[in-house]
Amino acid sequence: MPPLRLLLITAALIGLLCLTMIMAVSLGAASIPALTVWKIVANKIAPDMIAVDWSAGRESIVWDVRLPRVILGGLVGAGLGLTGAVLQPLTRNPLADPHLLGVSSGAAVGAVIALIHVGMVLGALTVPVFAFAGALVAMITVPIAARVGHANGADRLVLAGVAVSFVFTALANLLVFLGDPRAAQSVTFWMLGGLGLAEWPHLLYPAVTLAVALAFLQPNARALNAIAMGDETAATLGVSVQPFRIALFVVSALLTGVMVAFSGAIGFVGLMAPHFVRALAGSDNARVLPLSAFSGGVALIWADLAARTIMAPEDMPIGVVTGLVGGLAFLWIMRRN
Repeated sequence: MPPLRLLLITAALIGLLCLTMIMAVSLGAASIPALTVWKIVANKIAPDMIAVDWSAGRESIVWDVRLPRVILGGLVGAGLGLTGAVLQPLTRNPLADPHLLGVSSGAAVGAVIALIHVGMVLGALTVPVFAFAGALVAMITVPIAARVGHANGADRLVLAGVAVSFVFTALANLLVFLGDPRAAQSVTFWMLGGLGLAEWPHLLYPAVTLAVALAFLQPNARALNAIAMGDETAATLGVSVQPFRIALFVVSALLTGVMVAFSGAIGFVGLMAPHFVRALAGSDNARVLPLSAFSGGVALIWADLAARTIMAPEDMPIGVVTGLVGGLAFLWIMRRN
């Protein structure tokens, strides 16, 4: 791809992300002009630089409610989009994503165990750690299930992932049923997905996880390209296939676990974002990885905006929106492939 075209695509995505964030903070049950949003944010960053001509209620809506929610949506969408961009070449299956491979369901099981049956034994890190452990167990289970079911081809690995997803979803439902009924309502958040619990202190964990994952994956994009062409080709090109594959699985589980811990199980973002990017920028993972993170963040912010405005003032679970859109995208991808 010509460098100029890549630069234009990157600039367009960054501009779209900024515009999306402004609109998402501005729109809602109580709409706030975009200029007022800019003033409130600027006043928080540099106090006393701008004359305050807005109410305390508007400031609370922008700074305490919507802005952290939008940033969390961008981080979670970026993490899921990045995970899908890793899993698809890793499994050599264009339909692979954290939701379809059961990784999100495994993370949800870990979150349910922490919330209902264990308690916050590790403080604020309890849910992310347990969600990561659940995601890792689910990811290890998928190839085992594929081997047991004689689904040896990459095109059948997603079928094993769907089976694992059903099993872990059933296990999460069983754990909710066996737990304290008073806590079951709060766990619904993790089962259906949502960003309503976003707070400024929580943003650190997904932000650091995403930065660490990108710092590992981006320099190894060429090795991921080689893995996508087959193990023998990758070994010929000097890639240590098994250690690298294990590292990719661990990074994918870490990303999914931490994102699910703060947003619940949200499906299809990791499926759609990489395909959208490949259609624009080609299949080189040096471009696909960061651009999938950008497009995943934009997609989830839009999905959350739809979820909280369609039935305003009630919040629709964001998993409903991504499921409806993602199901249609799934059919489109199958038709193309």
